[in-house]
Amino acid sequence: MAHKPLFLILLLALAAAVLIALPVSAQSPSAQHSALSASPPEVRVMVLDDAIGPAVSDWFVRALEDANDEAAALFVLQLNTPGGLDHSMRAMIRAILDSRVPVAIHVAPSGSRAASAGTYLLYAAHIAAMAPATNLGAATPVELGGGAPARNPAGSGDEDQNAAPDSATALRNKQVNDAVAYIRGLAELRGRNADWAEQAVRQGASLPAEEALEQNVIDLIADDLPALLSQLEGREIELRGQQHTLTLSGHQVRNIEQDWRTGFLAIITNPSVAYLLLLVGIYGLILEFSSPGVGVAGVLGGICLLVAAYALHLLPVSYVGLALIVLGIGLIAAEALSPSFGVLGIGGVAAFVIGSVMLMDTELPAFQIALPVIAAVGTGSLLLVGVIIRLISRSRRQALVSGADTLIGQPAVAIQDFELLGMVRINGELWRARTVAPVHKGQRLQVIGRNGLTLNVEDAS
Repeated sequence: MAHKPLFLILLLALAAAVLIALPVSAQSPSAQHSALSASPPEVRVMVLDDAIGPAVSDWFVRALEDANDEAAALFVLQLNTPGGLDHSMRAMIRAILDSRVPVAIHVAPSGSRAASAGTYLLYAAHIAAMAPATNLGAATPVELGGGAPARNPAGSGDEDQNAAPDSATALRNKQVNDAVAYIRGLAELRGRNADWAEQAVRQGASLPAEEALEQNVIDLIADDLPALLSQLEGREIELRGQQHTLTLSGHQVRNIEQDWRTGFLAIITNPSVAYLLLLVGIYGLILEFSSPGVGVAGVLGGICLLVAAYALHLLPVSYVGLALIVLGIGLIAAEALSPSFGVLGIGGVAAFVIGSVMLMDTELPAFQIALPVIAAVGTGSLLLVGVIIRLISRSRRQALVSGADTLIGQPAVAIQDFELLGMVRINGELWRARTVAPVHKGQRLQVIGRNGLTLNVEDAS
């Protein structure tokens, strides 16, 4: 009962806190909207100077979601990219199309480019701007491998026109036609030049900033961010099917910095890093299972393998290449466990190197495993096989140090009298022995042969 007054005091304090908070919450949404309206418009600025991959896509999508949640006036992406992965680009475009905040993409500073995937992003943005001496285009899809180029019927005979395309050409045509339909849809949504967009995909066409403005590919040219925001003040755009006027007077600029998650994803989705993590994981588990110890190799290998699996899930991976890598490592391990004098080991190294080259299913240079890394790992694997073969050859040349065959030539002592079969003592062990001459207890003998578990002995004198 002594605790009851204390409980009542806490209850009254909680009730008072709720009553005090009610007037604050009652301001929503009108009072809060007035407070937001009274604050100066905020412009979020993100600088993207890299290939478009999983880490960049995740960073952009999360930053744009935050801008929507906090009702920013404008989201500006300063872009300089050679291109990137298709699924990463499409995730960014979906975020732009769903955004309640206008998105302006500015290809800047001078000398920058919006090539390949960058062109699609420009067409998807509410405002497309470029700095002088920049360019865009070259939007032909290349991610899924080379294949044969699309056939041009012009100048070919009827036989060629009527011939069915091979599988590589058919796949290539499907990729190009899909990309054309996608970028034309974006161009028609934003009221931009859809015919040139198709040329950028089919023919890899490119344009400098001035010509892009003349051909209605972009909306404006601005030297830098202040010039861009000055030109956008009072501009009307279409936002989610409705007309929207940009009000940027007295704006505040908030630069978006990369967080730890983006940095971590950028590291592990580097193809060379993901490749090395995969190898460390597999070799760590093999080491743990082959010679169980304190578990360090197993724990480290398991962590690396899971991180590598997550990274490869985000990258364009050839599962044939991945299978060849696993097969190669398995053959190298088999060489160590059941020696074949190099047949399994060398075959494993060959499968491993071929799989490593094939692992990344893309032609984009930014998402390839560095060849020096493959060469170093392949050379290390070949040296490992050489060491295994050398150790096995050395062990086979060594004299036997255990087993029944090591008893031949050893001295023995008879522990009983016998004429044909009896028992002798060798190195403290009792063995059945056979002799052709009578033997007396305590007589010194010598082992001259073995027949199963029976030793052949004779007098040692």
